[in-house]
Amino acid sequence: MSNFPTLSGKKIIKILEKFDFEIIRTKGSHHFLRHSDGRATTVPVHSNESIGIGLLLQILKDCDIEKKDFLKMM
Repeated sequence: MSNFPTLSGKKIIKILEKFDFEIIRTKGSHHFLRHSDGRATTVPVHSNESIGIGLLLQILKDCDIEKKDFLKMM
């Protein structure tokens, strides 16, 4: 089992903003974030739903952020 807590899309976006990612646009419930160096990802924001561990790991991979660094910023 993973040591990641369950997080909502809004919370993940708040943490990514600490890594200097900015929301560049939204389409429906999907928020597109980009860093000034070109890294980008998409985070779904659905009310009362948490992001699954698989999707969270993919978001971290897209952003080139280590799990331990992400957990520190929480």
